[in-house]
Parts: sequence; C-alpha cells; structure tokens
Amino acid sequence: MTITTRKAGLSGLAILGASALVLSGCASAPEETPDESGASDFLACMVSDSGGFDDKSFNQLGKEGLEAAGEELGIQTKTVESASEDDFAPNIESLLGEGCNMIVTVGFLLSAATITAAQENPDVEFAIVDDSLDGDFDGKNDTENGKPILFNTAEAAFLAGYAAAATSKTGVVGTFGGIQINPVTIFMDGFVDGVAYYNEQNGASVKAIGWDKASQTGSFTGGFAAGVEAKTAAQNLLDQGADVLLPVGGPIYQSAGEAIREKGGDIALIGVDADVYNTDPDVADLLLTSVMKGVDAGVHDTVVAAAGGKFDITPYVGTLENGGVGIAPFHDWESKVPADLGATLEDLKAKIIAGEIKVESPATPQ
Repeated sequence: MTITTRKAGLSGLAILGASALVLSGCASAPEETPDESGASDFLACMVSDSGGFDDKSFNQLGKEGLEAAGEELGIQTKTVESASEDDFAPNIESLLGEGCNMIVTVGFLLSAATITAAQENPDVEFAIVDDSLDGDFDGKNDTENGKPILFNTAEAAFLAGYAAAATSKTGVVGTFGGIQINPVTIFMDGFVDGVAYYNEQNGASVKAIGWDKASQTGSFTGGFAAGVEAKTAAQNLLDQGADVLLPVGGPIYQSAGEAIREKGGDIALIGVDADVYNTDPDVADLLLTSVMKGVDAGVHDTVVAAAGGKFDITPYVGTLENGGVGIAPFHDWESKVPADLGATLEDLKAKIIAGEIKVESPATPQ
C-alpha cells in the first residue's frame, strides 16, 4: 500500500501571493481522547520525543495527525509525552499496557526503543516518524510490524536555500542543527546545495556557513531544546554576517529568533517541519519561509490504514512530487524577496520532480 497524502497535510503550499508559487524522571500520564461514537475499539497511541507535543513542530504535527484520524474514524487515541530519552522505552511499555493496537513514535531518537518493542510485541502495529527501523544498518527494516514514515526534506530545503541566497543582502546565510542525525542533516544538505545552485545560476558568491556537506561537519547544539546553546549557535552565525538563518531541530528556532531580534536589522528566519508562521505567531514577522514535511498527513494515513485492516510496513516517503514536503509562503516577507523568485522556485520544483535537478544527501530515505 502507498499512502496518499491528505490535501490538508501541507496546506501552506498554497499560492505565495503575487508570485503565484505553489510549492507545494517519570513520564507524563497519557492524554486520552474519548471515543464518543463507539464506532471502533481500535486504540491508536503515540509517544513524543523529548521535544514534547507543544514544540510547534514535528511532535505537534504528529499528534494532530493522530487526533485527526481518531476524529475521522471515531476511534480512541492516547498520547504520552517524553521528558527525556530515558522515558522512551517506559512510555512505549505503558501504552502496551493500555492495550494499544497501534503505537506511533515520533522521531529518530526513538528508533531503538521502537524496534525492541515491535520485536517483542508482534501482534501490535508500530510506526515511527523519521526513522527506517534499521538498527543494524544493513538496509532492511528490523521489524515485521513497524512502518517507517520518512521525508526527503532535502528537496524542499534546496528551494529554501535558493530563496535564502536570493534574499540575502550580506551574501552570507547560515544553518545549524540540534543533534547530528539524518533527519536534521538532510535539511542542511539540501539548504547548502540550494545556495550553491543559486550561485551557479546567477554568477553569485553567496556563502553558506554552519554546515559543510562534503565533510558532514557543522554547528550543532547537542539537543532539541530552546536555550543558551541554540541562541549561542545562532549568534555565532550572525556575527559572521549571516542575514538568513535555518535552525533545524524543533524549538531551537525560538532561540534563533531571540538572537535575531537582539542583533537587529533585516534578518530572516527559516522554519522547519511546520509552517511556523502559523504555528508560532511570536516569530511570524521574521520568517522568510518554512521547510515543511507532512508529518500530520503521514501519521493520519498510517493510522487510518491500520484501523481499516490495511496496515503494511512499506515505508512512506514524502517528496515534492507527492506533496509530502514543500516550502511555505513568504507571508510577511513577500514584498522583500525578488519579484521573480516565486516563479523561479516553481520552475526549480518542476525540474526536481522531473529529475532534471538532482538533489542528493547521504541522509536521503531509500
């Protein structure tokens, strides 16, 4: 079975204004959505990573996808939030004890706990966002009952990198990540490649700092929490002249926003996962765009399939072509970007889909 992404998944891929760009210690107690219809006894459950469900990013999107499926089908849902990595396995175990028919885990860091639980509970269906369930790195899913929900965000990040280079006035743009894992570096790879492509096509020399794709080295905070580390990483890039920043790692963008406001000037922020303009109005005025992935749609469709007896472990991979990834509108920055940028990005998107432009990353889902 191949998941068909719901149209609502990336609603931010709508027309970009006049440019007409269509781009598409102890764990918390589980929260419960009652089954008011009594239509099914299927129980779909979810465990967050340590970013929590209020991260205004991929954990939040995952929960929204779960709840949308629950409302659509009239099934019960339960969620449990992780405060740290120590909570992952206990949280999964607690949901198994609740009798969950399906457990969705959100994030690469839950891989080992998810693989173990799936192997030990073959009658329960599992899915995980941002991981292939290949714990021994042999290229194969290590479970018979776990579905990867993956996203080729390098494609969308390439467009964002091109947009960043086209918008920059200083000729320097920057990126940094939370933890150096594939779901983070895939954004950074696409971003710096988009900058390089802009330079190639326009005879420019915009510099991308914070990540070296060739050596796979760069700037990381060591976690996915907003705070001093994230703000310092952003400040370091700003001090080197960057006037567009792409922080990759859930809430770390909030600290980047603080650094931008303290620095002052016309400096842009790029969000990730969700259209952050909509999820976090506090930084809306700073956002050039967001690199989005349809976590909500992927989770929704996986749960719907499982509840309907059509679960399988074929990976879902979101791409520009199937609408699983894309970039958000320019929103408040529409008047600040080059007038032809929207049309150019539309053309680049079409060329990526057609294979005329190859966007590759060591982290690209297979």
